[in-house]
Amino acid sequence: MRIAKGLIIIGLCLIVASGMAFAGDKKLKAGFIYVGPVGDYGWSHAHDMGRKFAESKLPWLETVYIESVAESDSARIIDRFVQGEKVDVVFTTSFGYMADTLKAGKKYPDKKFMHCSGFKQLPNVGTYFADLYQTYYLNGLMAGAMTKTNKIGYVAAFPIPELIRHIDAFALGIKATNPKAKVHVKWIYAWYGPDKAREASEALIAEGCDSLAFTEDTPAVIEVGQEHTEKGRQIYTFSHYSPMQPYGKDSVVSGQLVDWGVMYVKILQDIYNGTWKNNDEWWLIAEKAAILGGSFENIINPKFEGELKMKMVDTPDFGKISAYDLVVKRYEQMKKGPDVFDPFSGPIKDNTGKLKIKEGQRASKGDLLSIRYYVDNVAGSIPK
Repeated sequence: MRIAKGLIIIGLCLIVASGMAFAGDKKLKAGFIYVGPVGDYGWSHAHDMGRKFAESKLPWLETVYIESVAESDSARIIDRFVQGEKVDVVFTTSFGYMADTLKAGKKYPDKKFMHCSGFKQLPNVGTYFADLYQTYYLNGLMAGAMTKTNKIGYVAAFPIPELIRHIDAFALGIKATNPKAKVHVKWIYAWYGPDKAREASEALIAEGCDSLAFTEDTPAVIEVGQEHTEKGRQIYTFSHYSPMQPYGKDSVVSGQLVDWGVMYVKILQDIYNGTWKNNDEWWLIAEKAAILGGSFENIINPKFEGELKMKMVDTPDFGKISAYDLVVKRYEQMKKGPDVFDPFSGPIKDNTGKLKIKEGQRASKGDLLSIRYYVDNVAGSIPK
C-alpha cells in the first residue's frame, strides 16, 4: 500500500512540475476549426486528414471539428469549443482567425491554442505552419522549362504574405529555367471558390497562359487544364495541397502536398507530455511536412518526365543540366534544409527594380512571413 501511495505521489508531482502533463489514461481533447469544407480537397481536407492521422496514432486523443467557419465567426466557435465541448486545445486553421485566437488566449488562460499560418504568440498561444514555398519553387522550375508561350498563370485566393511568398517562389523557379517567362496573377478573394477559380483559369488561358498554378482549395484549375488539353491545347497545371493528379492526368505535371499529420502528432504529444511551449512550428521539406508531387506516388507525372529530361538549362551550380535533373537535385538539397539551398537567396529584385535581397544574403523567416512585393518576373502589382 505504501508503494502504491508513493507512486501516486510521484506521478502527481510530475504533473505539477510539468504544469500541463496528462496522467494515466486521461484523454486530451482537441478542437479543429476549418475555414472551408473538409470535402474541398485542398487546405481544409488536408488538415482533416492530419487530424484523423493524429487520432489514429494517439490513443488518448479525442477530437472534434467544425468546417466552413467564416473568419468573422471564429470567436463564437472558439467559445463553443471551450465552454461546450470542454476541449483542452483549439487549432485554428486559417490566417484570418489570428485576432480571435489571440483574444481567446487571453480569455481562457488555462487552455492552449495553436494558430496556423499566423505570427503572433502568447504564453498559451502558439503558431504552426507547413510552408510550401520550396515546393512552389520546384514547380516553377518545371513550369519555366515547359511553357511554350512564356506566359504562366496563377490563380490566388487572398493577397496575404503566405500567398505572395508562394507566388514569388514559383516565379523564382520559373526564372531559373526560363528568364523570358512572366507570371500573371488573378485574385479571386475566396479560399473555396471553384466557380471563381474556373473563371480566372479560363481568362488566363484566353490571355495566352499555357501553364497554371494556384492557391485555392478545389481542383477547379486542374479540371480546366485537363479540359483544354483533351480538346488539343496542352495546358500544364501544378496541383495544390492534395493529390489532384487524378483530376488532370494529362495536365498535372507536379504539385505540392502537405502532411499535417506528422506535425499534429508532434504538437499534441508535447501538450500531453507537458513539454509544449508556445513555439512557432515552421516545417518545410526537411521536416517532411511539405512534399513534392501531384500524387504521393511520383514527384513528377511520368507523362511529362521525358519532356523535362529533353529541356536543358544552364545553372551556376551544376553547369548544363536537364530540367528534370535540376528539379531532383534541388529537391534533395531542400531535404537537407534551407542552409543548403533556399529560393530566397540574393540577389533578388522586386518588379519595380528595387533590390530586396542582396547577393550573398538569404531572406529571414521574418522577411518571408511579412513579404509584400512581387519579384521581377511577376506582372502587375499586389492589391491593397
